[in-house]
Amino acid sequence: MESNRNRDGAPVGPPYPDRHADLVKRCQQGERRAQYDLYQQYVKAMYNVCLRIVNHEAEAEDVLQEAFMDAFSHINSFRGQSTFGAWLKQIVVHRAINHLRTRRLELVDIESHRLGEDDGLDYADAEPYDEEGTQLEVERVKRAMQQLPEGYRVVLSLYLFEGYDHEEIGNVLNISETTSRTQYLRGKKRLLELL
Repeated sequence: MESNRNRDGAPVGPPYPDRHADLVKRCQQGERRAQYDLYQQYVKAMYNVCLRIVNHEAEAEDVLQEAFMDAFSHINSFRGQSTFGAWLKQIVVHRAINHLRTRRLELVDIESHRLGEDDGLDYADAEPYDEEGTQLEVERVKRAMQQLPEGYRVVLSLYLFEGYDHEEIGNVLNISETTSRTQYLRGKKRLLELL
């Protein structure tokens, strides 16, 4: 029994409807204009992903261009098992992480730095939500994130902004899940101190 058929046996659409499916198909046929249009649809969001991980504008632009080149040169391997955006984001994240590895990303070794009593998880909000100040707070958080050590910033970015869990972060960064959790907790604590 096929899972991509309805009760009447008629085929149904892909498991993840993609609003850019037509553009992707045209790219797979080698249409340059479709590549440009698809690039325009995703360039800003993917640049922000790169910038959060790499934390350097020019390097983020380079990583982004390399990621798009990878995506377009391997677009025929895209099978629609996810949206194109999710597939592209995975390429962008891996490219950014590989770029950091070339800069010799150093994560804090948890064996030599044990969690202290003040590294707890209980960070209660002291202030009620202020809708008017939200944009100012976003900018403040962005600036504070840029000040974090690379290991903390990368783990926080992958976990909070990109939606990776600690197991996935461990796999991407070649670290243990425990190290990812520790980097996250310490990064969160340091971020709160900076704020």
